[in-house]
Amino acid sequence: MPMPSDFLIHIVDDEEPVRQSLSFMLAASGWRSRKYASAGEFLDAVDNLDDACLITDLRMPGMSGIELLHHLRAEGHALPVVVVTGHGDVLAAVDAMKAGASDFIEKPFSEATILATLARVCAAAQEENHVRSLRQAARAKLDSLSARERQVLDGVVDGLANKEIARDLGLSPRTVEVYRATIMTKMHAHSLAELVRTAVQGSDQYQGGD
Repeated sequence: MPMPSDFLIHIVDDEEPVRQSLSFMLAASGWRSRKYASAGEFLDAVDNLDDACLITDLRMPGMSGIELLHHLRAEGHALPVVVVTGHGDVLAAVDAMKAGASDFIEKPFSEATILATLARVCAAAQEENHVRSLRQAARAKLDSLSARERQVLDGVVDGLANKEIARDLGLSPRTVEVYRATIMTKMHAHSLAELVRTAVQGSDQYQGGD
């Protein structure tokens, strides 16, 4: 689970008492937060949404919570979003989930509910960020390989022996051995299993055993 200090919680709600109450509740539990009276104010003020989570009311003057969610997703922001909704807006909240919201909470909600929800969605976001960073690093390693090295790697991932790879590519087994050693170095792999795992992380081409 992430520590509260790991994430900055952005609170977007047009009702000041709600903003103040949420902010106080979060501070008492160790979460950092910032408050905004509208979606527009939030968008104008924020430029970095790394390690952030958004709590937004569903219905607000101007841009609604779901419109804000659509805007963030269209801009490529993957931060977790918790939508706060009144009892009569549950269907709209379900639409928000389909649009990419992490969860929704009905008013009135308890302190335990909001804190448990934040811990859950932030932990999920933290795991997704970790997986994404591993994938990006693996892709960069794959991109460092030459075309011939990628051909040799294809054979390795397919489980072919050096002699088989050499025959398929018209190379000598010794040359394939040299290529494999270079590939291991470039991919920062210390074993065959690690090499294959990194290749699978970095490219859909190697997933599913294809």
